[in-house]
Amino acid sequence: MSLPNFLVEYLKKQYSDENVEKILKGYTEKRKVTFRVNTLKSDVSKIEKILKENNIKYEKVKWSEEAFILNDAKEEDIKKLDIYKNGEIYLQSLSSMLPPIILNPKEGADLLDMAAAPGGKTTQMAALTNNKAHITACEMNNIRIEKLKYNVEKQGASCVYIMQKDSRQIDDFFSFDQILLDAPCSGSGTLNINSENLEKYFTEKLIEKSVKSQYTLLKKAIKILKKGQEMVYSTCSILFQENEEIISRVMKETNLEIIPITFQGIEELPTLPTSIKGCLCVCPNELYEGFFIAKIKKL
Repeated sequence: MSLPNFLVEYLKKQYSDENVEKILKGYTEKRKVTFRVNTLKSDVSKIEKILKENNIKYEKVKWSEEAFILNDAKEEDIKKLDIYKNGEIYLQSLSSMLPPIILNPKEGADLLDMAAAPGGKTTQMAALTNNKAHITACEMNNIRIEKLKYNVEKQGASCVYIMQKDSRQIDDFFSFDQILLDAPCSGSGTLNINSENLEKYFTEKLIEKSVKSQYTLLKKAIKILKKGQEMVYSTCSILFQENEEIISRVMKETNLEIIPITFQGIEELPTLPTSIKGCLCVCPNELYEGFFIAKIKKL
């Protein structure tokens, strides 16, 4: 199976030959199973003990105590364990654990997760704040909201209020201390060359549709973010159109500042260059999905 020609052209326009090669190699990799410990229900030492008892080999990352990489176990092996069944761990890609960590949600804060389902990042923020924040999780799709409700309950994220709504339609009288906008996107960072029907579902039309909703969502996020406060914009796309271009457009229309992303262990991430200084773009490989993250302050 090969990648759509238009995608290869986009990548060549945006990145050096060396980086395009890295991305294309990343598209062929089979990603290892990763999860995070749900600290609302368990702790790292207990999970390590259970993995050892089950002869499951794992690695850790520098940037999160709760993140685990499994060397040879499959998802099915993990789903058989009680720690999975009772919500002590949550299967989640490493890249998607980054936006909540970068947002650094605060206890007591009013938080908004604008595209929350299936709830990985929502429940991670609940854990990061020890269930002491007020998290509004928005999802407009009927089926996806059921998945969100299920995960929030299973993870014991009692500080989460679920709202079935298109985030673009949130009333402007709402205001939030911190916002996570993990925007719907083309998924250009998560592609696998061996996927069936890749050319059918990954289209230029999908990118155009994504760009429209990303722009509207970011405009809305900025409107309802309190002055002087911060939000995170992220996508699992590595295309300039869905990332820096959206942010640049909104920055021309509103008074914003990019907060440079730094955290302990950032140096071990496989990164791609970004055209906006201080943003983070993760290159797909056997551990990470391709991902873009920006931290934005409303002035």
